This record gives sequence, C-alpha cells and structure tokens, in this order.
Amino acid sequence: MPSCSPDCCLFQAVEIVKVWSEDGAGKVVEIPADMTARDVCQLLVYKSHCLDDNAWTLVEHHPILGLERCLEDHELVVQVQASMSSDSKFLFRKNYAKYEFFRNPLNFFPEQMVALCQESDGSIPQSQLLQNFLNSSSCPEIQGYLYVKEPGRKSWKKLYMFLRRSGLYYSTKGTSKEPRHLQLLSDLEDSNIFTIITGRKLHNAPTDYQFCIKPSKVRSDCKELKMLCAEDEQSRTCWMTAFRLLKYGIVLYQSYNVPQQRKSNHSHFTAPVRSVSENSLVAMDFSGRTGRVIDNPVEAQSAALEEGQTWRKRSQRMNVLGSPSPLHPSSLSTVIHRTQVWFHGRIMREEAHKMMIQQGQVDGLFLLRDSQSNPKAFVLTLCHHQKIKHFQILPCEEDGQVFFSLDDGTTKFTDLIHLVEFYQLNRGVLPCKLKHPCTAVAL
Repeated sequence: MPSCSPDCCLFQAVEIVKVWSEDGAGKVVEIPADMTARDVCQLLVYKSHCLDDNAWTLVEHHPILGLERCLEDHELVVQVQASMSSDSKFLFRKNYAKYEFFRNPLNFFPEQMVALCQESDGSIPQSQLLQNFLNSSSCPEIQGYLYVKEPGRKSWKKLYMFLRRSGLYYSTKGTSKEPRHLQLLSDLEDSNIFTIITGRKLHNAPTDYQFCIKPSKVRSDCKELKMLCAEDEQSRTCWMTAFRLLKYGIVLYQSYNVPQQRKSNHSHFTAPVRSVSENSLVAMDFSGRTGRVIDNPVEAQSAALEEGQTWRKRSQRMNVLGSPSPLHPSSLSTVIHRTQVWFHGRIMREEAHKMMIQQGQVDGLFLLRDSQSNPKAFVLTLCHHQKIKHFQILPCEEDGQVFFSLDDGTTKFTDLIHLVEFYQLNRGVLPCKLKHPCTAVAL
C-alpha cells in the first residue's frame, strides 16, 4: 500500500465547521486543523463584508445545557469542535468586552476581591494588578462569597471562595484560607468557564448572575457542571475574567496585542489611504458665472456644510408639484435609520438587554429600537458602568418639520443618524458617549 504523501496529509487535516449568525443563518467553512478562532473570525468578516474592529468572536453554544462562552482567539476551532456534542454549535457575534480588562483593569477587579495567596492578607497594588495575573511566578487570588448549586438538587449554598492558579476552592470554616479548611471545587487547566443563558428560574438560582465551570471532557452531563451564582454583575465579571487570566496568562495579553501591533505598523499614515478617484475630487464654487476651485480647506468644509443644509431645505419642497417624493423628509427621516447596524426595529426591551449582555457590557455600547409604548418614538439603549439604561427619543415639530430629541427639544435632529453621530462626539445628557454599536450580522 503506498505511503501517504505530505500533500495528502494536509488535505486530510481540513475540517468542516458550520457557524451560525444571530438571525439563524449558517455558513459552512473548510478550515485546517491548526486554524485559530481569530483566524476563523477574520475569514467570516471577509466573507460577510463586515467591518473588522477586532471585536468579533466565535461563541461555543450549548442549547441543551443552556451554556455559552466566547472562544479565546488562540484556541484551535477544530479541537474545540471535537469536544462539543451534536446539538452544540458555533455562533458568530461581537464581544466588545473580550479584552476590555487590559484597557480598564480597575473596572473589572474590585479592590476588596483581589488579594495574595499567602496567609497574610496582603492586598495587591492596583498599578500591579495585571502584572500579577500575567506573571506565572506570582500568586494572586480572587476571594469572596458565591452561591454554589448542590449536586442533584435545586438548592444553593453560600460559600466563601478562593480562585487561584491551582483551581477554585471553598472554605469549610467561614472565610478562613488556611490549607486545612480549603476544599478544591474545580481545577482550571481542564475546564472552561461559561455563562448560563437559561435564566434563574430553571435552576432556582438566588440571583440573575449565574455562571458555570464545565470540564472539557463533559458534553451533555449536567451532573458534572459546577453551577455558581454571584451577587451582582461586577463580581460575576470579576470571577470570570480572573478565571481566564489565571488559566491562559500571557497568551491572552499576546492575543490582545496582535491588533494593537497592526495599528502601530500603520501609524505613520496620518490619514486613510484614498483611491485615485477620490484624490482627483476637488471642492468647487458655482455661485458665480464660472466655477472656481476652492483651495482653502476651511472654505471647502464650510461649503460642504452649506450644501448639505441646502439639500435638506430643497428636499422639503420636492413634493410640491405632485405625489409625495420618496425623499420627502416626512418619509425619509422615518426610514433612513433602518439601514444602520445599530437599529434593531421592534425588538422588546428584554431582547435589547440580552443583546447588550451578549456583546459585552462595556461603556458606550448602544442600540436604537422602536418604542413599545409610543409608536412615533424610539428608544436608545445604552450601557454605562455595566448597567443598561434606556432613553426615549421623542419626535417634536417645528415650522412644519419633524425633529427628534433626547432632551425634550433642547437639542433637535432631523433624523436618527444625525442624532447618533452627535452623541458619538458629545455626551450631552447621556452618561457617556455612544461608542460601540450593538449589531447582528447576517452570514
């Protein structure tokens, strides 16, 4: 029998992976066995013509267990797929909070929850917080109360827990961290941490902030899962982020730095590279008998703004001589936003909450939707300090034209696109600027 050639081995290493989007559409891709989650995301971004802002992730979704987690960028997709059950699947989704703890560590690790493993209750200086997690020779730990679901029962027990490099422990005697009082609940090396997506009623959870440690070998056996529950979103985020840092350490930082290095490699470009056709365009003034080129950039910008306002005034008169024009402001301003990635139509408040949580509750994450209580109004859903807030956008009329406002008419906009663009640059009455659009992509 002839031996297998290297080319044949490479061909056999290609695997079929199916990835689903939020709208239920799926895309099948062929990938090599050594392809990472980041590589697959970039492939899907390219195929789907999405904006690559390094926030895209593959999500390991287990509908029967009611669990999901974002794959780390360095994980091998084929390897993860081999450990999943037949009902599980990959989702393609944004997660703006994937590396947010590197940018704002103080928001993720409350001082009272971070300590050193030594018996002395020494605290870690906040300036050295991430260095201690990334340095394998140091021994930081996360400590605090968690609810633990008792195996085979619907009851939960409140225990004082310690998360270390060696695993997650609970104290059998109050808050004592003496070795004789600590029991190992789960290791980190052969486990992954998941968010529970089924809601608190199914497991009779004491709060909404559930998460779970799942051994890698477990496919569909609920008995092997370590079900946990935190007091609030901040503490749940702290436990889950620390689990990732203690398990993967410097690898996470290297993955975070990959897009940063790409940016620095292009930092010598002071402006986006334009095509030849764009560079051949010039600003012109046709107000006189003959046209002239506007050389002054300030004058050119002013002319562009004036032309934009003139177009809007002209559009108000476009239906005078006949049937309503599709560009008439009464229709244009009410539909133009529907093409935007941040607009989600008639979704319920609960669905908006779910999307915001799934895409990472970072400051400035936002979406717009139709109001459920007022058919003429809209709602801005915004995340700030890991809390989701809702602001009603009301229509107001002035000189026969309809405007939209967040602040009872103090600041008015002709359409929702202008409103969003304004609050992306100005905080105004909002707790923070609009920064990250909460979006769903169709594969």
